[in-house]
Amino acid sequence: MLRIALAQHNFLVGEIRGNLEKALRLVSAARDAGADILLFPEMALTGYPPEDLLLRPGFLDEADRALSELMSGVSGLDVVIGHPLRSPRGCHNAVSWIRGGRVLGHYAKRYLPNYLVFDEQRYFVAGGEPLVVEAGGVRVAVIICEDAWEREPTRQAREAGAELLLIANASPYRDDKYGARLGALQQRHAEAGLPVVYCNLVGGQDELVFDGRSMLIDASGEVSATGPLCEEALLLADFDASDGTLVGRD
Repeated sequence: MLRIALAQHNFLVGEIRGNLEKALRLVSAARDAGADILLFPEMALTGYPPEDLLLRPGFLDEADRALSELMSGVSGLDVVIGHPLRSPRGCHNAVSWIRGGRVLGHYAKRYLPNYLVFDEQRYFVAGGEPLVVEAGGVRVAVIICEDAWEREPTRQAREAGAELLLIANASPYRDDKYGARLGALQQRHAEAGLPVVYCNLVGGQDELVFDGRSMLIDASGEVSATGPLCEEALLLADFDASDGTLVGRD
């Protein structure tokens, strides 16, 4: 049995030190709850969307230092957290998978939304390679937000051997957005057969409201649990790879 904690919390744009301190508290709480993996929302270390802050080298330096400090505070469980990641190609919207004080791998968001309230192509370069990590005997993949609306990232994860899919999100609210998210996740499940753990940001940034409502999609493609609306919560889920059962826990 693999236990996953979902950090459906409010991470403030630009407040890197405060976000780090909150992340470390959540690491401790998830470890105390017996979690094997703690999943954070998209860009949790910097808040989302950081926009022109990403054009400041000092801001990216501070995010790098925060990631290093977080790594030193991680023990007894794995942590999957979103942050900007610099590479020779540019800056990625990424997550890092941390275990025992080191990074096992990065995933860089493949599909960069550039419509409505989104302007990610101004700041980021796209990734493309899957990330699959074995945790507790289960091969677990992770993707980021917009990637869940497209077929290819989930297909790649499945072909890389994934048995469970984690999705780090910063998806803002609009009318019937929950239904649209659920439809997209169930479509990805129908295509790849992977149970899904979806962790969404909560809080507000300028005109954007992030409504949380993190969710679990079990092996049958049905919602097995949903996080609260517009409230912070540390959610727990147990996954049994033998039958694909994915159940929320109090």
